[in-house]
Amino acid sequence: MYLRGIKKSLEIYRDENVPLFTKLQVAQQKYQAISGAMSVHINDQEYTLEQAAAFLKDVNRELRKQAWETIQQRRLVNKDELNVLFDELIAMRHEVSLNAGFENYRDYMFQALGRFDYTPKDCYKFAEAIEKEVVPILKDQADKRAADLQISPLKPWDMDVSTSGKPALKPFANGEELVDKTITCFERIDPKLGQMLATMKANKLFDVESRKGKAPGGYNYPLAETGAPFIFMNSANTLRDLTTMVHEGGHAVHTFLTAKLELNDFKHCPSEVAELASMSMELITMDQWDVYFDKEEDLIRAKREQLIDVLKTLPWVAVIDQFQHWIYTNPGHNAAEREEAFKQIYSRFGAGFADWEGLEASFGNLWQKQLHLFEVPFYYIEYAIAQLGAIAIYKNYKEDPAKALKQYLDALALGYTKPMNEIYETAGIKFDFSVDYIAELADFIKNELAKLD
Repeated sequence: MYLRGIKKSLEIYRDENVPLFTKLQVAQQKYQAISGAMSVHINDQEYTLEQAAAFLKDVNRELRKQAWETIQQRRLVNKDELNVLFDELIAMRHEVSLNAGFENYRDYMFQALGRFDYTPKDCYKFAEAIEKEVVPILKDQADKRAADLQISPLKPWDMDVSTSGKPALKPFANGEELVDKTITCFERIDPKLGQMLATMKANKLFDVESRKGKAPGGYNYPLAETGAPFIFMNSANTLRDLTTMVHEGGHAVHTFLTAKLELNDFKHCPSEVAELASMSMELITMDQWDVYFDKEEDLIRAKREQLIDVLKTLPWVAVIDQFQHWIYTNPGHNAAEREEAFKQIYSRFGAGFADWEGLEASFGNLWQKQLHLFEVPFYYIEYAIAQLGAIAIYKNYKEDPAKALKQYLDALALGYTKPMNEIYETAGIKFDFSVDYIAELADFIKNELAKLD
């Protein structure tokens, strides 16, 4: 695997791209500076956008609407600035691809990312399968949501509130409690997993509280010398923060399991494998979520929301991926054409299953919230591939927890010393995103949701 990757890197290396990569790195960092500085005032209090998003789960519809509109208006303030930045990034990226002898940046990146196991054509087929098998299930869920909330049509600010009519779930009180509860959760699955996170806490390797000026997002960062990971996130006491923590915790477990591999490059897995580690943990941990929720009804709500989110991941990933295919195979486009392309692609996959009439400016600008587009181009389809794999691992886990957990950990311990399909096989699942396979896994989630009704 290592030699194959090195050969490909040598093949596409060009001296003239080195200064371009430097310029790209500097330009890409501007996105975090711009978005990290965004804050809003709601009810005379200042919030980061991550904190303000918690209001979208409030049972008060007017407050939800106010919060959503305030967030979108704040994003629109920097719309033109971010469009100019993105145009610069596209121009530089296209130049990189031409220097390396490619027609476009999409084809260049498939080689640069070491995508030996699938092609752009496979991505188009994958998107079609998601549109056919997953979007209808989510449309049914949206219709059910409208009926439960007695709201028609659903607006974007109606999509995150619980249909139970109860306040948003609060799984923890602060960052320290989130860390402690997650250690307990992992410990219950396997004492060794709990010990890994406890070691991180003892070494101050968590930064989870949201604060003004802090960069958005969440990630796990491996520390090469010690073999330990560092987890960064912006928590605001929401269910989303719980899933972010167990997601990054899956990455952390992966870091620990690969720490002793002989070469550093063996530890750097392609995202289809890295995200399998994290997304599987989101689902595997669900059986232990009573750590976060005292009431059975809250636990059921949390599991239900998580399973719907798992399905919702697939069309959104397809949107961002298909959008990137369009962007880089049409490098001469302008900002207005880009916005129109996004709207068409998003509409194809349900457009969040909400009514956007009268909200066209915000609808066309939604893509700007996706940091991957600015900072790590073409790193997104991996989430859908890994999400499918995670569903398959969870299906195995429900049938035989001990066997499925062993297969999952054995697969992670391989790092990137085997081809991707062999790593998936070691995990007890298939590296496959055909219509039939997607239908099988979507049906499994649909049945799991039915059990929670």
